[in-house]
This record gives sequence, structure tokens and C-alpha cells, in this order.
Amino acid sequence: MTFQPSLPPQPLSPLDGRYRGAVTGLADFLSEAGLNRARVEVEVEWLIALTDRSLFETTPLSDADKDRLRALYRDFGQAEIDWLAEKEAVTQHDVKAIEYLVRDRLSTLGLDAIAELTHFAATSEDINSASYALTVKRAVEQVWLPALDTVIAKLRELAVEHADAAMLSRTHGQPATPSTMGKELAVFAWRLERVRGQIAASEYLAKFSGATGTWSAHLAADPDADWPTIAREYIEGMGLGFNLLTTQIESHDWQVELYDRVRHAGGILHNLATDIWTYISLGYFAQIPVAGATGSSTMPHKINPIRFENAEANLEISGALLASLGQTLVTSRLQRDLTDSTTQRNIGVAFGHSLLALDNLRRGLNAISLSRDVLLADLDVNWEVLAEAIQTVIRAEVVAGRSTITDPYALLKELTRGHRVGAAELATFVEGLEIGDAAKQRLLALTPATYTGIAERLAR
Repeated sequence: MTFQPSLPPQPLSPLDGRYRGAVTGLADFLSEAGLNRARVEVEVEWLIALTDRSLFETTPLSDADKDRLRALYRDFGQAEIDWLAEKEAVTQHDVKAIEYLVRDRLSTLGLDAIAELTHFAATSEDINSASYALTVKRAVEQVWLPALDTVIAKLRELAVEHADAAMLSRTHGQPATPSTMGKELAVFAWRLERVRGQIAASEYLAKFSGATGTWSAHLAADPDADWPTIAREYIEGMGLGFNLLTTQIESHDWQVELYDRVRHAGGILHNLATDIWTYISLGYFAQIPVAGATGSSTMPHKINPIRFENAEANLEISGALLASLGQTLVTSRLQRDLTDSTTQRNIGVAFGHSLLALDNLRRGLNAISLSRDVLLADLDVNWEVLAEAIQTVIRAEVVAGRSTITDPYALLKELTRGHRVGAAELATFVEGLEIGDAAKQRLLALTPATYTGIAERLAR
């Protein structure tokens, strides 16, 4: 028998259900309503740009009329959302519905005389390119980057706090030359700040050149106007970059570049999540219990590193979507095809999963405590990591003429490879070396916990 569910309407995406609270800020820009609000803004500002230049014998609007016009997008809300949904059901065209909305409101405002300048000489992609540039720019600058900055700031704080916390490194998963936890966290902050700078410097481009990027209709209406300059001043006036040479669509290269950089940042964050998860599993970090929270449905003792696991998974989803956006948007057949239209509707989904990951990383990093005793205990059972220091000092002593030892590397390999070597055994070995006394004393004073180079200085 087929089961027929009868639930009330439910969100299909967890971003609009379970995780809505973590990503709400993006919806102001990267939702359907956010896009439509921006489209109204672009249409209104084009009307103002045309009348400001007295094109077609129009008179510049008064400041009061401009304010009333701009209220169409500044006060954009549920009434406009509902109106557009009803109109689009008839037009079957989202941008045309926007044009009709602006015309309707012009009539209400008593500005019918300029109604025919609504969407003047514009193709849908003129409106869309500017609208997507505005919404993505605002989402990145006002929501996503601040969330990334919070994670970077926490990493910087932890890096300084734990700058001197010596720990055993694990290259290839094996005991290796010690570092400090602060220095290792500083590496992530350093990497993220570099990519953050690239993202912050991103271009957001729009075109406004008509059906095939030639200003043909514009010139037919007024052959004496400098339409490319008018378009450039209009687009740049909205805080966007202007793309002069396009087909019907703005070529989306700026989007591909941005999404690649955001995906790159996501890769670094994913690396951070898996490293912190591993440090927790090693006991380096203890997780701070949350009152009332359950780690396992059957094992009461557990505190699972769910924040880092959640971040890891959401960064993988985001990365896949961002990669797909970049792959799709870089291509448009001949002068235009529609693959980009449905693809761009998922920009908010890609950023949403990334933002959710940032929220989990922020919360996770605020709920861990470094177990310095575990770090020191781990170092104390791995004295063999000093083999690197010993063989390097011997080589320096040979070069200086204070030793005749041949192949120091092989000598230390014989002593330590595959063996546990304790402090006493290493001290006896060093005492018997043919090296200068100063070098010998330096080695005898060395411990795994002090063999950290300038890690503390690097972290600070």
C-alpha cells in the first residue's frame, strides 16, 4: 500500500527549516524577495538616472519625488512580494512583473508622465546583472565576511593564548618536531586572512547595454546621447563595477572568481574543522559541557565534537555548490542561454551552507579548553623527536672541525627509528658523542617541550 503523507507545507531545505536561525541574514539579500527588491531598486534608479539627464525632454525629478520613488525598494515588503507573485503567475516572467510593479506604483505616485521610461531600452539581464551584483555584494560584505571575521578573531585570540603551549607535532600522523598549539592555530588565521583580503577586494560587475550588448535600441531612440557613459555612470553610482563588453548577459566572470575564493576559504575552514576534531580526539582539547545537552543516545559520558562535524559537512556541501556555480556560470552559448538563470537561484544556498559552517565553527571554538597537561604528557613519551636536533648539531660540529662522526643521520636513525627512547637513554647517548662541550650541553638541556624553535614568537 502506498503511503500518502498529509503534512502541512514544509521547507525542503534545512536552511529554511532546522538551521534557519543561523542563516537568516542572508535571506535579506539572496532570497527571491531579496532579489526582487534589488530589481525594483535597479529599475527605480534607472528612471532617476534618465530624468536627471533630461533625456527625451524630461524634467529632473524633485528630491521629494526621488524619495517617494526610492521608497518603493526601501519599504519593499510583504505587499510587494504578494503583488509580484500574483503578477508573475500571469506574465510567467519575473522581470516583467517587476516592470509592471514599478509602473503601477508610478501611477499611484502621480508620475505617469515618466512611466514609459520604466525598463527603458533594457533587457532583463541588464536588470538582473545589476541586481545580482548588488545582492551578492551586500550579502558578502554585510553578512558572510563579518561571520568569517568572527572566526578569524577567535583563532587569533586562541593563537596568542596558547602561543607557548608546546605540543607534539604529527607529520604523516607520526610524532614529529614539536610546535605550539598557538602557532598551529595562527597558521589557520594567517591563511584565512590572506584569502579574506582577496574576497574583500572582489569586483561586482554589471552591464546595462541592451539585448545583445550593443546599445542598439538606445541609439535608435537617441543617437546623440553617449549611452555607454550614461550606463557606466549609472552602474558605478550604485557602487558596482561596469562591464563594457558583453553579450546579452554580463559574463559572470566576477562571480566565478568570487565563488572560487569563497570555496578556497571553505577548504581552509574544512581543514581547521578536521584538525580541531583530531586534537579533541587526542585529548589536546577538552570540550566544555553544555547544561542539558546529550552527546549520545546511549553513552551518557560522551561529548561529541558536533560543531566541527557539522561545519565539515556544510563546507563540503557549500564547496560543491560553489564549484558547480563557477563551472556553469563561466559559459553561455552564443549571445545568451538560460542555464545561468536557474543556477544563480542557488547562490543563497551555497552561501547559506558556508554561513552555517562559520556559525558552528564560532560556537565550537568558544566551547573548547586546552589540556596542557595532556600535551606535556604526550611530549614526555616521545623523546625520540629530539633525534632531528641531535643529528643536526653533530653535522654542524663536523663542519666546524669539532667532530669526525660520519653520517650523523644514519647514527640517529639506528638509535631511534621504530624505538621508544627515553630521556635517560638520550642523555647517555649525547654524553658519549664526539662533539664540542658547548654543543653537548645545549643538547643535554633540550627537552621535547623546549624544542619548539620560534613557534611562540610566530604565534604572537
